[in-house]
Amino acid sequence: MKSTLNHKAYKVELKPTSEQIQIIERTIGVCRYVYNLFIAANRDNYRSGSQGYMLGYDFSKWLNNEYRKSNSDKSWIWEVSSKAVKKSIMNADTAYKNFLKGRTGFPNFKRRNGRPVSMYLPRNNAGDLKIERHRAKIPTLGWLRIKEYGYVPYTPQALSVTITKRAGRYFASFLFEMSNAKSISAAQSESVGIDLGVKSFAVISDGRNYPNINKSSKTRKLIRRLKREQRKFSRKIQKLKQRKEETASKKCKRSNLDKQRLKVQQAYMRLSNKRHDYINKTVHEIVNARPEYITIEDLSVSGMLKNRHLSRAIAECEFYYFRELLERKCREYGIQLRIANRFYASSKTCSRCGHEKKDLKLSDRVYECTECGLVIDRDYNAALNLRSCKKFCTAG
Repeated sequence: MKSTLNHKAYKVELKPTSEQIQIIERTIGVCRYVYNLFIAANRDNYRSGSQGYMLGYDFSKWLNNEYRKSNSDKSWIWEVSSKAVKKSIMNADTAYKNFLKGRTGFPNFKRRNGRPVSMYLPRNNAGDLKIERHRAKIPTLGWLRIKEYGYVPYTPQALSVTITKRAGRYFASFLFEMSNAKSISAAQSESVGIDLGVKSFAVISDGRNYPNINKSSKTRKLIRRLKREQRKFSRKIQKLKQRKEETASKKCKRSNLDKQRLKVQQAYMRLSNKRHDYINKTVHEIVNARPEYITIEDLSVSGMLKNRHLSRAIAECEFYYFRELLERKCREYGIQLRIANRFYASSKTCSRCGHEKKDLKLSDRVYECTECGLVIDRDYNAALNLRSCKKFCTAG
């Protein structure tokens, strides 16, 4: 059996001490400041048109020489890990290059309470980055306790670690270069087609049906809890604005607002984790059967979100995360993933005779063929068509 080298990351939650939390918070704050400084400098150059684009390496030189001399009060930038600051600059450089190539919009500034900012630390020496059963040694931080025992492998040595803060909790993602012996495993079952939808999350051509997790009672309870916390947060913001208007010169306390913001983040993270856990288990069951190939449809999610009646239900299903995870697992297990053309009428075509029923409505949940008389579930019919689809497929 052949083995190939690939990069794999393991993400675990940490239990840092108060001193380590201060170092992490300070480093993340510096990385956010440097990221925003790079975006602001290039934004001014882009708007004026007088200067060209400043590369990440040029910005790093400018930061350590010119900016450091003219801003002596910003000495705290150089008190944290230089590797983490350098990585933040290169992340901003990548975001700006994607904007210039037309792939994305102009990069947004990082906010303190917005999306999490990462802290990247590479392995410089053999003893810098070590992992044991219940703890890990990380550069500039020392030994930190791990919440999940035995999840992260001890060997080989990790190449780097990325620390992030989310909803008041700290996570570490360890990157390894590992040999993958699963990549040439032989097929153990027939090929399958997968039809994704809102009523049922995934219908497989072999008869399996995975219901929509967002319709379960536990998920609905989490959604109601998130909405309730968001309403409380909104009311606190309105009250804070009123107090600022009444006391124009005085500073109003924001401690209660920060506490409520944390509750909103915790509720959202719990809901997101539940959805991702369900998708992970679904993909694992599909891939673990070792089919010869898997066929899915190339859905236009951005176009589907324009339907104001179904946009929320479609966004909650997270089809993009499912496809991204399925592609990664198929590469790991050596399974061919086929992507059907998005204009292929998988739901309107009869899986027995191939007749296309053009007047099929979205409300018609049962497919009735007028040619051969086949009566079959609409989603299951689409899954069968995707499994046998050859003309419209491209390798994923």
